[in-house]
Amino acid sequence: MNSHEEIAGFEEIPVDLQVELDRKTMTLQQILDLDLGSVIRMTRSAGENIDLLVGGALTAFGEIVIIEDSMGVRITDFNLEE
Repeated sequence: MNSHEEIAGFEEIPVDLQVELDRKTMTLQQILDLDLGSVIRMTRSAGENIDLLVGGALTAFGEIVIIEDSMGVRITDFNLEE
């Protein structure tokens, strides 16, 4: 029995997938100055490696990709450590 067969009964359960692109420290004044449409410049760019977490647990690794006018994540490896 393969892993897909083992979890077949759980396939429709929603889980939270978190992709953290970057973190930034800002002053309270900088946050208060934000408006709709404000841009917060980040240090990460396309091609950089990022972590993917499911339920807070490191599950996979990926890289930032740009597809037309959207940002996405290409999965590059899975964290198989237990």
